[in-house]
Amino acid sequence: MRSRVWWPTTAVVLGLLAAGCGDGDGADEGAGSDKDAAGGAAVSATGGFPVSVTDCAGTRTTFAAAPKKIVTSNAAGLELMLRLGAGDKVAGTGFPPGKGTLPPELDARAQQVKVLGRTVIAKEKLLGSGADLYLDTFASMAGMGGGMGDAPTEAEFKAAGIRHVFLKSTACAADRKTPVTDLSAVEDDITSLGAVTGTSATAKELVAGMRKTVDAVRSAVGGAAPDARPTYFFFDYDAGTKQPVAVCNRQVAHAVITLAGARNVFADCDGDFKPVGWEDVIAKDPDWIQLGVRDRGSESANRAAFDEAQRWLHDNPATKGLKAVKEGHFVRIGSERTTIAGVSNADTVRDIAKILYPGKVG
Repeated sequence: MRSRVWWPTTAVVLGLLAAGCGDGDGADEGAGSDKDAAGGAAVSATGGFPVSVTDCAGTRTTFAAAPKKIVTSNAAGLELMLRLGAGDKVAGTGFPPGKGTLPPELDARAQQVKVLGRTVIAKEKLLGSGADLYLDTFASMAGMGGGMGDAPTEAEFKAAGIRHVFLKSTACAADRKTPVTDLSAVEDDITSLGAVTGTSATAKELVAGMRKTVDAVRSAVGGAAPDARPTYFFFDYDAGTKQPVAVCNRQVAHAVITLAGARNVFADCDGDFKPVGWEDVIAKDPDWIQLGVRDRGSESANRAAFDEAQRWLHDNPATKGLKAVKEGHFVRIGSERTTIAGVSNADTVRDIAKILYPGKVG
């Protein structure tokens, strides 16, 4: 069963991150819930606290103050906390970043964060962590890391005093009604986390930086006619090679690919991810293939994983004849910064565009 997903509904200041640990039968009293007479959210007009959010069912939760002890589900969430300046509040993480895999200005601090799980954090360890906020990326990504079926229930989060917050741009992607072609949902996540953690000013700066990066790419390559843009396949090597998994048009990676001036070969697929056949990939015959491997824990291990994925495409009879494989048109950019919400999504747009349009993108 898919984990409960929380969506934002602020009326005054910002589009808030989905959050909460209510059990669906009312507001979460432990989180300081509140409603005005009309049933609306009690949101500070100054951008401070309290900050109110509701879930998909309309259950409202109010944050009376910033969390003091945060646990992140993976390196992407940890990176966001560090970029926002809330890294001193992070008490632990799952899927830790390998040394040197985050930007240098974040790496040293990231290595000091306690590792609660090399993959998914065990249920007992998470509930016993003493955290008052858990930043979760995996609500609709049960295939990532395995063991997601043993995740705490919302009632268990509540009993442990942990507010459960999701990156909605990633976790809720499958439920979008229309294709995603920009990073506005990611920007909303960052803005929302800034509000929840009391770092709104920094969040605003991060979003402005992302927009500047993407706008520069758009100016450089945006004039290319849609049918003249190179076709692009995100090869999720770690999802398995027997049956490839396509990035569909509701996933943030689709927006990244589109903004970079490429055409996702599975843009006609509604949803976030979808298993397809190699015959489908062969029929698309992409101009470029991104070797989407997940962080292996070190730069050398990541290089080895990219080599392995590329070698598999070269050696496999079904894929060795693809145009991208024959021409060596591979993009070596990891999965997380492409498919999970973060500031690095904008950097990935730029990095892909630099490869596809050499000389045009700085």
